[in-house]
Amino acid sequence: MRPASLQGASRESFASARETLGTLIRSGDTDLPALGDDLFAVTAVLDEQGPLRRALTDPSRNGDDRTALARGVFADKVGSSALDVLAWAVRARWSGSRDLANSSELLAVDSLMAAAEKSGRLETVEDELFRLGRIVAGAPDLRSALSDQSAPVESRSALIEGLLQGRVTDETRRLVVQAVTAPRGRTFDSIMSEYVRVAAQRRDQLVATVTATVPLTEEQRGRLRAALSRIYGHEIHLNVDIDTSLVGGVRVAIGDEVIDGSVVAKLDDARRRLVG
Repeated sequence: MRPASLQGASRESFASARETLGTLIRSGDTDLPALGDDLFAVTAVLDEQGPLRRALTDPSRNGDDRTALARGVFADKVGSSALDVLAWAVRARWSGSRDLANSSELLAVDSLMAAAEKSGRLETVEDELFRLGRIVAGAPDLRSALSDQSAPVESRSALIEGLLQGRVTDETRRLVVQAVTAPRGRTFDSIMSEYVRVAAQRRDQLVATVTATVPLTEEQRGRLRAALSRIYGHEIHLNVDIDTSLVGGVRVAIGDEVIDGSVVAKLDDARRRLVG
């Protein structure tokens, strides 16, 4: 779920709720991991309880009424920081009731990214999430096991916890467990991609997924990063994936745009020119 997919009033309301989150982050005394967990818990309740979700976004009810309802439902479920974020969110107008739940999830992810940033681990978390997404995408049996909705949540959680087992940061562990236990209709690797985008946004960077035949050296990474930064006028974070079928060259994807400099792409282009 990308912020960009929110439309009209929902986009403005999400931005406003994110400002409230930013105030809590800057305060310095907010337990950000706990806030993230609480906002994930809010998301789960909103997903499960359609009538509540609709009541909290009902434009015919005034903001005070919606806020009182939110505090009454969640006061014994989450901490005061999460309640403050939710109260601000339900005062706003939403284009659709599900946008509130989607925004709650994004704010939860942002809270954990902020925790990683304060600890100097944000880039590490970003890289870990990218690698885990690629690992699971390339292992069909593991992917099936993690996405099996007929399996108890506890078993899926235990499986991923066992695989991670001290190998990643605490923020990555929390995010990955969330992705496995509450995928919300998405694949694991697509969730990892969404989380990586949130991390990049917090680092004020664009994410470039680079597919190459062999690992890039630090010098090559630096040159490519500098070139892309000049093209896009923005700082670039590189995620590098290896695909030997490319034969040579690299393919770079930034958002929906693909810059394909691989040998295979050049051969295909030459072939099209010959037959066309």
